[in-house]
Amino acid sequence: MTTAPGRAPNSAVLPAILDRWSPRAYQPTDINLEDLLGFLDAGRWAPSAYNIQPWRFIYARRNTPDWDRFLSWLIPFNRSWAENASAIVYIASRTITISSRTGEPSPLPTHAFDAGAASVLIQIQASQAGWAVHPISGFDRDLAHAGLEFPEDYQVHAALVIGRQGDAGALSEELREREQPSGRFPLAEIAFEGRFRSNE
Repeated sequence: MTTAPGRAPNSAVLPAILDRWSPRAYQPTDINLEDLLGFLDAGRWAPSAYNIQPWRFIYARRNTPDWDRFLSWLIPFNRSWAENASAIVYIASRTITISSRTGEPSPLPTHAFDAGAASVLIQIQASQAGWAVHPISGFDRDLAHAGLEFPEDYQVHAALVIGRQGDAGALSEELREREQPSGRFPLAEIAFEGRFRSNE
């Protein structure tokens, strides 16, 4: 179990959950397709409303023809460290479903929630296999949506930057200071019985 500051759970949280964190220092190494697909397969087993499975995972590996294109949609800050990673996976979900009763399209209100569940399983699977994953929201969604050739009824949510953790000394001084597992709010500030309570 991790002993990082701020990572003391209130109960018996699984080590696989506590040990997952989001570094930015990566070794510029390749990842084989079998390993990457193994991580994505874990995401496939996430729960979803009515088992619709609205998530889609679009990936590129370093030293392949799509790599620079996937990097180009990241904001400069994220690109500066992600370019050393081994893979980038964009996660999207379909925003509508076809009603089984009417055959007509209708909104799917849980699509983002379901895609988030799939993303977490990918991250935990990769972490347990010795790979680091950093989920990011800092990218141009319109460019990514167009570049990935998604239909209009899909929304791109996040990108997972995957690689072998590298030496934090390669990062800027500001990022070196942040290159450690982060803590979390106390459980009492986010979990309430019966009704919401403001902490502000």
